[in-house]
Amino acid sequence: MAITINFEINNRANSSGHYVVMLRLTQDRKLKRIKTSIQLKSKSDWNAKKQLVRSSEPNYEVWNTNLQDLKEAYRKKADALKSEGRYTIECLLSDVQSSEKSSSFLVYAKNRKDELEESGNYHNYKKYNNFYNKLTDFLKNDCKKDDLLFSELTPALLNKFDTYLHTLHNNRQQDKLLHQNTIQVEFKVFKALVNRAIKEGGYLTINENPFKVFSFKGVPTEKEKLNESEIQAIKLLDLKEGSLIWHCRNYFLFSLYCAGIRCADFCCLKWCNIIENGNRILYKMQKNNKDRNLLLIDNAKAILKCYKRPEAKPSDYIFPLLNNDAEFAKIKFDVLPADKKKELFKAIGAKNALINKELKKIGKLAGIEKNISFHISRHSFANMAKEKKIDSRNIQNLLAHSELSTTERYMGSFDTDSNDMALRYIFDNSSDVASDTDALLQQLKSLDATSLADLLNKLQSANK
Repeated sequence: MAITINFEINNRANSSGHYVVMLRLTQDRKLKRIKTSIQLKSKSDWNAKKQLVRSSEPNYEVWNTNLQDLKEAYRKKADALKSEGRYTIECLLSDVQSSEKSSSFLVYAKNRKDELEESGNYHNYKKYNNFYNKLTDFLKNDCKKDDLLFSELTPALLNKFDTYLHTLHNNRQQDKLLHQNTIQVEFKVFKALVNRAIKEGGYLTINENPFKVFSFKGVPTEKEKLNESEIQAIKLLDLKEGSLIWHCRNYFLFSLYCAGIRCADFCCLKWCNIIENGNRILYKMQKNNKDRNLLLIDNAKAILKCYKRPEAKPSDYIFPLLNNDAEFAKIKFDVLPADKKKELFKAIGAKNALINKELKKIGKLAGIEKNISFHISRHSFANMAKEKKIDSRNIQNLLAHSELSTTERYMGSFDTDSNDMALRYIFDNSSDVASDTDALLQQLKSLDATSLADLLNKLQSANK
């Protein structure tokens, strides 16, 4: 039975809203569909009768040529299989795919990042997409080429890429070059792709791995964190209840009281995550899929009271950040479709930026010179734990780190007992009086001479 080779367009858009052109193989009622690299913005750009991209798409000439070349490659391989007596769809796919295990590392990297996006794994997708873009720019600018073959992966090329990365500027701080640890992340992705290709087979061998010779490393950094007096200074700020800056202080402190809950998890907290009569919080971390079951200390409960509404449903978000009526709010995160995950993460990213903007204002008002962000609550929690001599294994559990070495990069090593006791001890209010004094001094330091004189005059008037 002959193998029929045609093209068709996928009826459903992918996570980026595009329609993929598919290669369709049929034989004796068996059907196989294979994605091509061509994605159309609109279904109307596809001519189903002629199986071609319409001229309404700017790239139609190049893409139609690519489609015809692909079809011809499958036809030639099918003819060869017929003469060998292996004329089946399975053999055709196996032979074509093994011959396509090319050659092109750049295509391999692109396919991997696209897989991560389509699966909704946006945490890793962002890293792989950043790497792919930097590698593409490197090839274009330094190597004057558009592709990179597996056979060209050598220690010399990695050294050249390393040199190129050291010339790039930081996107957020254009006056600075990329940090060594940012470059380390790029090479971690590079190495992961190479190891994956070796494991899959057909691309390069273990002995051809350039990372056997080339090595890379980051540098130790001091993570920004707040001490107790700085946190107390933030707590003592007189902020208008219900204002955006007041809410953002609540968000930061709640994260701190819950062992540095990450912003993505914080934004997604719902009332059903509060269990055992409001005494504990139970949620699943998005980054590593681990369950978190934590004691809610009194300070955290006080913040929750500010947001509890009589009409609130268990499925409602606790904090007024995400839309309860959005599609992503109605589906469990575990089974959320990739396009809805993308929508959710975009919303979280916008809220994280908004919170961080307000936290910078809070830092200035509190006389804190450090660059405060939501994630600093995590580092600050670890720092407080260190100062209270809490056991490093407890802190590892509370931060949900897989490796103790990650925890110790946050705050070093120390020793005592159990998670709930640790949380109670870290946030023991008995030291608040001393902390209040330190906090007031912290705020007074931020005042200029005129403002300080005005304050003293007001205090003298109040005491008359």
